[in-house]
Amino acid sequence: MKDKVSGVVKAGEPELKKLVVNGNTYFTTLTRKYENRKKWIKPDEKKVISFIPGTVRQMLVKDGDHVKASEKLLVLEAMKMMNTIYSPMEGVIKSVSVKTGDRIPKGTVLIEFK
Repeated sequence: MKDKVSGVVKAGEPELKKLVVNGNTYFTTLTRKYENRKKWIKPDEKKVISFIPGTVRQMLVKDGDHVKASEKLLVLEAMKMMNTIYSPMEGVIKSVSVKTGDRIPKGTVLIEFK
């Protein structure tokens, strides 16, 4: 821990880290798990990614199609349920990465917009 007077870290004690929450400043120790966590990255809005593993049962669009927001893109079977995937935005389909019958893991890019 850093001595407030001398600013020297004492042997065997963790160093305090500065943490700002809603404009308030705190000094705390952070766990190793927290420091090694995977950093959040803003998702690419132009990619439709599978949220669950499953099997593509029906493709309703192809490359070059113009779709409106909330239009059906495909049907994904997962855990004996049919999940309809809708378009998050209006646009033109740049590429379709899967086809009917494909078994896909979670996190697979299904469709990309231009």
